Amino acid sequence: MRKQERYEGIVEYFSTHQPNPETELQYTNPYELIVAVVLSAQCTDKRVNMVTPYLFDAYPTAEALASATPEEVFEIIRSISYPNNKSKHLVGLGKMLVSEFNNVVPGEIDQLVKLPGVGRKTANVVASVIHNLPTMAVDTHVFRVSHRLGLVSTRSKTPLTVEKELVKNFTNEEIPKAHHWLILHGRYVCLARNPKCEECGITQYCKSYTRIQKYGIKAVDEKLPKIG
Repeated sequence: MRKQERYEGIVEYFSTHQPNPETELQYTNPYELIVAVVLSAQCTDKRVNMVTPYLFDAYPTAEALASATPEEVFEIIRSISYPNNKSKHLVGLGKMLVSEFNNVVPGEIDQLVKLPGVGRKTANVVASVIHNLPTMAVDTHVFRVSHRLGLVSTRSKTPLTVEKELVKNFTNEEIPKAHHWLILHGRYVCLARNPKCEECGITQYCKSYTRIQKYGIKAVDEKLPKIG
């Protein structure tokens, strides 16, 4: 099967079965989203959603967050992974939003990555979710699922190379949705250790499933590096 056929089949399936995918992070405005995404690094959305109501109640705006100390933020987010670093990042993020961006979360990737705690993945999420821009955030789920399906080459061994290949093959209109499709598929169906192939609706387009059927093996992943 040609790669483009895989893309077309997968887009058709998800467009029918999941036409309006959304992030599972709970937020009401761009400030809350960027804070939640920073907290979600190497942490589950479920855990983040348990913490952010208390955080946003204490610091509802960038200005309020900028006035906090890392120690105060730490007490609220201590159940999140890496709370020491993230509490410092969040206070710094609040200060920069106030001092350099007039309390407005920027939409451009090169501006977003200037913010403390915001790497390319976080910037891509914010640009995609808030501004509906054709940016593809590559987390561990997107990385794994795109390789298993055969959407990217086995030579794409970094998040950036996977991002570039996915952006090249999805249309600009598809990219914001495809980001969520791949994440949610990896989170609930194409699991890291025991993928639920029997529940998957896109096995006919899946390169790894074809190998499983042909060779009768369960381990389907290439030897790829782990990413956060």
